[in-house]
Amino acid sequence: MDRIQGIALFVRVVETGSFSKAAASLGITQPTATKHIAFLEKRLGSLLLHRSTRGVTPTEIGEIYYEKCKIISRELEEADNLAALLQGETQGKLIISSSVAFGRRILTPLVLQFMSQNPKLEIHLSLEDQFVNLVESGVDLAIRMGRLADSSLGSRYLGLNPWVLVASPDYLRQHGTPSHPEDLVSHQALIYSSVQDNHRWHFSGGDGETISIPVKGPLYSNNLSALLAATIGNMGLATIPWYVAYHSINKGTLQPILTDWSLPSQEIHAVFSSPRLVPGKVSQCIDWLQCHFSGNWWEQM
Repeated sequence: MDRIQGIALFVRVVETGSFSKAAASLGITQPTATKHIAFLEKRLGSLLLHRSTRGVTPTEIGEIYYEKCKIISRELEEADNLAALLQGETQGKLIISSSVAFGRRILTPLVLQFMSQNPKLEIHLSLEDQFVNLVESGVDLAIRMGRLADSSLGSRYLGLNPWVLVASPDYLRQHGTPSHPEDLVSHQALIYSSVQDNHRWHFSGGDGETISIPVKGPLYSNNLSALLAATIGNMGLATIPWYVAYHSINKGTLQPILTDWSLPSQEIHAVFSSPRLVPGKVSQCIDWLQCHFSGNWWEQM
């Protein structure tokens, strides 16, 4: 392994806290990774990493060395991206992460279009609802909903994800159509547990009035497709994102309710590991995505 590869390996070991994870991400064996780090420490004459049963952490010197190596790794990647950009090509591996529902319904078609325009780009698309640590997982770009916590990550605003209150026409014929948020207390609510875990729905009126309504019902789920199916199946009312409900509303199998009131929208952000050193392939993918989240974007998907 040459010095450049050794630097990349050391950076991955520090970021993942594991020789095995770092080795796997670079396509080498753990003994090989351990051997090369030992060689690096011998060449520098300094212990760079503390090894323990709880994992691997950098020493004081290792922390300083890591910060320098991280800059070198990013600059090398930028140099590679610049060379490709000058040839009019985006290439290399791009690892993208998103939630399941948004990833399957919205992100996947956009990524496939982006790939068709950049045939030398290899995309790894990971869809899961669990929180993903970008650095530890080696993710280049994550699409996240809601306000971002303060962190060292970089981010760019893409647009808004609005929500809508819906029910099936049959449910409304049987139980009546609410005319005010307060009417919801007598209805069956289908609750998205990932966001509405306090069992309250929040509404804003056109005159600035806000109201918070406690709700209850037969189904609590962290899966938006399950809530959509239950709503279409006449089991109750649900608040779900417009991108999930739109085609069912368009076909008439669901009906928007309390349209004079609005539900809270979520911000959509592209998140990446460094706010200062952004690889060209990441910037170009974000630029592509940003063009598709203006206006009623869900109607075009």
